[in-house]
Amino acid sequence: MQFPSPLVEGRLVRRYKRFLADVALPDGTELTAHCANPGAMLGLAVPGARVLLSVSDNPARKLRHSWELVEADLPGGPQWVGINTARPNHLVAEAFRAGLLGPLAGYDALRPEVRYGTASRVDFVASGPGRPLAHVEVKNCHLLRTAGLAEFPDCVAARSARHMRELAAVVAAGGRSVVIVVVQMRADAFDVARDIDPAFDRAFREARAMGVETYAYRCAVGPDGVRIAEPIPVVTPP
Repeated sequence: MQFPSPLVEGRLVRRYKRFLADVALPDGTELTAHCANPGAMLGLAVPGARVLLSVSDNPARKLRHSWELVEADLPGGPQWVGINTARPNHLVAEAFRAGLLGPLAGYDALRPEVRYGTASRVDFVASGPGRPLAHVEVKNCHLLRTAGLAEFPDCVAARSARHMRELAAVVAAGGRSVVIVVVQMRADAFDVARDIDPAFDRAFREARAMGVETYAYRCAVGPDGVRIAEPIPVVTPP
């Protein structure tokens, strides 16, 4: 995914009310950008951090700028991190079209936002000749507390735990469920942050035991764009 126009650079002043971020531009002016990230953003919302913003030409938008990337000082060294949680579904769809998602080889269509379970929408349903329908849930990951190890979630994620249970129910009914964790940073492996949300950890491990497939992909992240680069192992124990 290439950004359609050059991003605007600034320094983070503060992130507040979860979805707002004040950013100081190089000329000394400040603006408020939309932060499409409901999580805690541990280690990423540090005042003074270098950030990059996209600009929308939609006149109906209240805030023209969206926070896309932050240069974070993480274990293992500084790196660009993608914080926009609206991007991973687009990244998965792009990688699917390019044939880069091994777990979905043989499928030829992705239908987005399909209702299932009790009150949920799955991110995609994949279909293909001779293949069972696959419910595909995408999770965004940008937490790194140990060098090389990406973790999810960065806050209590009750909705995500419910998703895992409902995906397990799909498998129990004879279907296929796939979770793809999109790691918007450099990392060598993925694990669940069980100390942050033990309930999600239980739901994740129980779903895997019931046959929900889990995969993680790290991204190449930079000022020009973000793209899914390659798979990394999921090291969550049974």
